[in-house]
Amino acid sequence: MRKTRPIIEIDEELCDGCGQCVPACAEGAIAIVGGKAKLVKDMFCDGLGACLGDCPTGALKIVEREADAFDEKAAHEHVERMKKRGAPSPLAPAQDCGCSSATLHMFAPSAKKAAPMEAAGPSESALSHWPIQIRLIPPTAPFLKDGDLLVTADCVPGACAGFHSDFLEGRVLMLGCPKFDDRELYLQRFTDIFRANDIKSVKVLRMEVPCCSSLLPIVTEAARRSGRDVPVEEVVITRRGTVAP
Repeated sequence: MRKTRPIIEIDEELCDGCGQCVPACAEGAIAIVGGKAKLVKDMFCDGLGACLGDCPTGALKIVEREADAFDEKAAHEHVERMKKRGAPSPLAPAQDCGCSSATLHMFAPSAKKAAPMEAAGPSESALSHWPIQIRLIPPTAPFLKDGDLLVTADCVPGACAGFHSDFLEGRVLMLGCPKFDDRELYLQRFTDIFRANDIKSVKVLRMEVPCCSSLLPIVTEAARRSGRDVPVEEVVITRRGTVAP
């Protein structure tokens, strides 16, 4: 049933695709599509505006318009489906502590970086930015400009002891799981990133298991769609953490 009621409205001109509004919506009514926040369905939005304070650009506002009535049951089922496929879902604990996994950060290089990574010790991190999840990095993130990307299956750092020293230093980390995340979301995200930035190279780092094998085709297809000539290299890591021959 449609009726005139309060509902969220998103100004695409102001939206920078940061994704902070996504976990702020407990009903899962907002998703990042094509680098912009979108209202998934009218029926998922309760119109209370819990997401407003999490938008850094002021792209969100509550308006009165004709829309489908809020369906709490449908919203709950939608959130459960999101969780099962590993998509971004409401993260109440993160909001309670004032933390947002989508807030952009760029880290200054450590003073130890002047020395070889081996001399810095195993605790030295080569991470240069935040967030690192593919689905949370907006195409406009400043650390993507003229970057060398390291697109990594999220099991790799757990298997590879030398991940930071051998692969990450000097690269922009983009971490994800092609099995549990939305393939089309990844494809669109990389296409938008390639179009918006002069990416110098991409290294795809994946596990030897079959569920990781779609990561390279996603990246290469996105490069093709973007019309950019981006050098792409794949490295396969074994379950024991070594580079596969």
